[in-house]
Amino acid sequence: MTQPAGFGVRFVANIVDWLIINLPLIIIAGLITGDFSQDNTFVSTVIFVYVLITPVLWKGYVVGKRIAGIRIVKKDGSNVHIGNMLMRTIVSGIVYGLTLGIGIIVSAFMVGIREDKRAIHDFIAGTYVTHAKPEEG
Repeated sequence: MTQPAGFGVRFVANIVDWLIINLPLIIIAGLITGDFSQDNTFVSTVIFVYVLITPVLWKGYVVGKRIAGIRIVKKDGSNVHIGNMLMRTIVSGIVYGLTLGIGIIVSAFMVGIREDKRAIHDFIAGTYVTHAKPEEG
């Protein structure tokens, strides 16, 4: 694993992603449906598909991570595939839900403390977040 991304840059990337992707979706859906909630079914579905598919098509990037200069890769450094993203999104979501959010706190500490900066969802999916750019080719 090369150039793992730590807690701070990952946190900022998530905030940027929320501001650029989630917030406009919430506003648009709210104007159409009157429901200005992140729990709006339309918003939740679009965000789920975005988080699942975009890194597969865009060499590990989502908008916030691209701006922050970090991306998700498989443990061997190769590009993620749909299986990795399903594990990272769905299975880790179940784990975090079953632990009543404690898993999220543990993951934050793992990213902050561990040398490889891997969170629980990274272990589940066989991924990590890196500063390394994709191979050109």
